[in-house]
Amino acid sequence: MQVLQMQMEVRADPAEVGRARRWARSRLAGSGIGVDEPLAETLILLISELVTNAVVHTGCPAVLRMLFPGAGGAGAGAYGGTVRVEVADISARPPRRRCAGGEDTGGRGLELVDGLADRWGWQAEGSGKRIWCEVDRTGSSWVGAFDSPRAVINRA
Repeated sequence: MQVLQMQMEVRADPAEVGRARRWARSRLAGSGIGVDEPLAETLILLISELVTNAVVHTGCPAVLRMLFPGAGGAGAGAYGGTVRVEVADISARPPRRRCAGGEDTGGRGLELVDGLADRWGWQAEGSGKRIWCEVDRTGSSWVGAFDSPRAVINRA
């Protein structure tokens, strides 16, 4: 199976999070995923959380990758398989879930990733690490669970 892989270099600057979201949105249509689909909103939110973690908590540059299965035909990536998002950085510090209190403005990123992705994890890579998450395009556990990723945020 062919896989379409796209990647973007991310500087160690919180402003890069918005740039990563815009970049990802512009690539989704080319993969066959409409920007107004719930899957696209979920992927954008996952990218936002993972890139934020990389630039804010490590202070290091990173590389964002999106991998789409079934590349080769027009829109083939949209009709099945798993979409994978990866963020690699040069910090060896592992990701850490935090317990955010009701009034805290941060500390929920990995909880969102855990709730929206079908799978996620991390692995050491050279002197750094790669954090990844996957969303199954068909038969996904999130389909129908929420109207959109915003529903997850608003439920808190």
